[in-house]
Amino acid sequence: MKMMGTTICAVRRGNQVAIAGDGQVTMGENTVFKSTAKKVRRIYNGQVAVGFAGSVADAFSLCERFEEKLTQCGGNLERAAVSLAQDWRGDQVARKLESMMIVADRHSMLVLSGNGEVIDPDGGVAAIGSGGNFALAAARALIENTDLSAEDIAVKALEVAASICVFTNDHISVETI
Repeated sequence: MKMMGTTICAVRRGNQVAIAGDGQVTMGENTVFKSTAKKVRRIYNGQVAVGFAGSVADAFSLCERFEEKLTQCGGNLERAAVSLAQDWRGDQVARKLESMMIVADRHSMLVLSGNGEVIDPDGGVAAIGSGGNFALAAARALIENTDLSAEDIAVKALEVAASICVFTNDHISVETI
């Protein structure tokens, strides 16, 4: 049975970027398998934050592959993302991975999609996963209408998503760079 479901939201404001994620892992369509999973982490000596959504095993695999690419590219986020996307699209096994990631460092934020796309989101806000659209809308409203920090916006956006999306919970973890 496939385990998936989560919401990840990333916000850049000023010189701070925060990636927040909920803790829910869903088995099938109707069972909460775990409610305290951590789906955001720092990699590459704490210089890069990553949040992942989708199939759990696939997300871990992609996160490991991305960290390897970062090392090969000397920490250049964009080059590592493009290199991963090329592998993702060209490898028959990787092409079947069902996951998305948001990756960010002090200079860039990118969404890596399940079909090998690398997307630079508009407005310094990105969200993925089952509650991603709810979190994205909330984060955009908060960034335009408040002076909250990137971390506060990311957390509040996930709280909104958790109140709407049954595949998102309010056990939120956040990484800020």
